[in-house]
Amino acid sequence: MTVFILVAGAFTGPHVWRDTAARLTAEGAEVHTVVLTGLGRRPADRGVDVDLETHIADVLAVIDSVIDGAGEPGGEIVLVGHDYGIHPVLGAADRRARSIARIVYLDAGMPQDGVPALAAVPDQLLREEVAERAAGSGDEVAGGELPPPARAAWSRWGSTAGLSEAALDGLTALAAPQPLGTLLQPLRLTGAVAEVPATGVLCTANGPGVEMLQIMVDVGTPALAALADARVTFFELPTGHWPMLSCPDALAEAASGGGHLLTPVGAGRTPAHLRPFLLDVPERPRERTGNTDLYLPDGPGPHPAVVFVHGGPVPAEARPTPRDWPTLTGYARQVAGQGVVGVTLDHRLHAVTDYERAAADVADAVERVRADPRVDGDRVALWFFSGGGPITAEWLRDPPMWLRCLAANYPILAPLPGWGLTGSRFHPVRALPRAGDLPVVLVRAGRESAEIAATVEEFVAEAARRGANLEIIDVPEGRHGFETLDPADGAREAVHRAVGAVLARLKG
Repeated sequence: MTVFILVAGAFTGPHVWRDTAARLTAEGAEVHTVVLTGLGRRPADRGVDVDLETHIADVLAVIDSVIDGAGEPGGEIVLVGHDYGIHPVLGAADRRARSIARIVYLDAGMPQDGVPALAAVPDQLLREEVAERAAGSGDEVAGGELPPPARAAWSRWGSTAGLSEAALDGLTALAAPQPLGTLLQPLRLTGAVAEVPATGVLCTANGPGVEMLQIMVDVGTPALAALADARVTFFELPTGHWPMLSCPDALAEAASGGGHLLTPVGAGRTPAHLRPFLLDVPERPRERTGNTDLYLPDGPGPHPAVVFVHGGPVPAEARPTPRDWPTLTGYARQVAGQGVVGVTLDHRLHAVTDYERAAADVADAVERVRADPRVDGDRVALWFFSGGGPITAEWLRDPPMWLRCLAANYPILAPLPGWGLTGSRFHPVRALPRAGDLPVVLVRAGRESAEIAATVEEFVAEAARRGANLEIIDVPEGRHGFETLDPADGAREAVHRAVGAVLARLKG
């Protein structure tokens, strides 16, 4: 028999598992929900200093009770950790690794040895608020509490997509203060837990899905390499951060095992982003200076220019760097063959906290390109891809006269829920009202991930309300990165249309 031990996230307790536990029990499993000290609304818990080690001990107590009850090590124990709950789960599993059959990361990060749970909170302002509260309590490890979110503030901790009004009311009514020590005390791991098989349940309204994770692994994100291990599987749930409340039956099925495997880098396949560009574009002369490459058309010029801005985050160690990726070089050669300077560049978007310096890199590169005597500095277009989309806000907000067109392929056009950038200036939807008549060409992938597609639709709706100068080019069967993933006739036609639309505005 499989024994599930369920550990809830911040501010919550066993009550959130009611429906999921009922489904697992109906399928013949044994289910235990862990009451974490300070979160179970037990009067004896009040005033007790509680830290992460306290919660690890809580989980260990349940594991040991299962082992003792079975009379032998529980080879079929499955630990499920939601959000913060993955930290005590890993701490306990590290000490009982031989007794654990599998760990389920439920819309949770990848905690590392020596790192506190607070580091996994996506909202940077929220992290700072928690740190300030801890400092004010006079004790950075134990003794203080973080009040639970108000009803309207749960989204700062994760997407509430899929929650009914009644479920959100219940989440708020039953929430308990989170002991600060549980968020501030570093997790300590010996490494034993790395040998335990794992299942990641990805809530796609709150973060990336399987396809996006594969792209991130392919690019070479070091922290994600372990996700391509054969012992790690993934499920997607099209919901927000609390699937035990929004889709408990689907969650129970996902927690029961199976799922998708990621492919490790170098496993006899070319990563998607390094496959050939979907058009057969002739080579062009290229000049490399600093972090920019210029693909030059025939003739002395000056010529209009298109600057292609890659997405990300891309790890600093990635090789080749983005300016040499086939999609960027393919577009640059394509426009160079039509009398326009194509520019690719590398910028320092290595993490979602790097948008400010990445935007500065782009602005600096654009000015250097405009200053080149072979470039007509009054006729420049900027073309953004994927995670480079938030940088468009810098140009939408106050577009300069020389910016003749802004284009974006499968872009992220509002900060994603798990990024913690909701209040930042890198929010294209909010910048759009100041774009004036700036022509915008938007290339949409029909098979886009739900979280990114939602930002695009929000942008399109705002453009319609504002009467923005927006042209949309759809690739119905295209995926994110379709230029190297989906070399079909429809995708090729979309690339020709997009290039034509940008160049028409650039040369007009």
